[in-house]
Amino acid sequence: MAAIYRAMYRRASSLACRLHSTYVRKMRYLNELKEDDRLCRQAQTSGTFYLFHNLSPFLQKVGKKYLVPQVGAAEMKKILEKLKETEQWTEKSVLIGCSDEHVPHFALDLGALEKSVIESELKGLFTDLRKALFVVDGSDSSLLASAQSLLRWHDSHQYCSKTGQPTQKNVAGSKRVCHASGITYYPQMSPVVITLVSDGSRCLLARQPSFPQGMYTALSGFCDVGENVEETIRREVAEEVGLEVESLWYSASQHWPFPSSCLMIACHALVRAQQAEISMNSLELEEARWFGLEEVVEGLKREPRSSKQDNGSFLPWFPPKQAIAHRLICEWVKRQTSQPA
Repeated sequence: MAAIYRAMYRRASSLACRLHSTYVRKMRYLNELKEDDRLCRQAQTSGTFYLFHNLSPFLQKVGKKYLVPQVGAAEMKKILEKLKETEQWTEKSVLIGCSDEHVPHFALDLGALEKSVIESELKGLFTDLRKALFVVDGSDSSLLASAQSLLRWHDSHQYCSKTGQPTQKNVAGSKRVCHASGITYYPQMSPVVITLVSDGSRCLLARQPSFPQGMYTALSGFCDVGENVEETIRREVAEEVGLEVESLWYSASQHWPFPSSCLMIACHALVRAQQAEISMNSLELEEARWFGLEEVVEGLKREPRSSKQDNGSFLPWFPPKQAIAHRLICEWVKRQTSQPA
């Protein structure tokens, strides 16, 4: 029996090593492409391309599903030839990943070309990213967000902030260099905390005037220079709803492309039930209130289009599962329902 267990353990360990090795090889290959312009330029001839037009991703609808097509290098060349484009468009692309088989993936914005011709040729539509993120699969959603953020960064960093001279991207798009000053610029993300506040039996959700009608979500705000995550959470909760955080704990993180490439750091925070009266900052929020468990459970089931009532008002609904706020709310529900009565 012991020999059987040892054999099973060796087999499981071997599988784990192979999976780990696949990941390590993949990461090292991507790093090589970022560091070696010649190798990356060669990879562009065999890679696949995710297309954008003025930062809107290209989608195809198949039945009721929205797909994010990968356009091969040969097909990309044919499309550009049909558009009578002689410029080296693939040089404008940015590396965004690769498959386990080391097929590199690039993102390319064709905003200077005729949109309708590309859509007709590839039988799809360029779609606003805010909509696209919530109609494609989760893995595609993450990839589109990362790709658009990188394309947007390159578009807004074409000149050196010190000399005003043009910067030049490397082939992979992992950096830009000002040759006049020698400064190298790297893509960055802005840290943002998103916090679900609870008083033990209720959770606090809020909305801004710019939100879709009826949508409520967790509190969020950018980290100030010099702050740690804990300090940011305490400050944001105090500023926005006038409450003092007693304790907090980390949940997860997520890259988010709005308003401009943010790292969302999701946390839960607890305030005292005896000091839970909301004092809302109307300069930042339109409404903030406490929600009980039953109302939250109903809100999670509700679709945005079904929230409007006959009298014109809207029942509360919450961000969809692709948003990290949805995860926070579901975690709170799970914690409430698992507590002993």
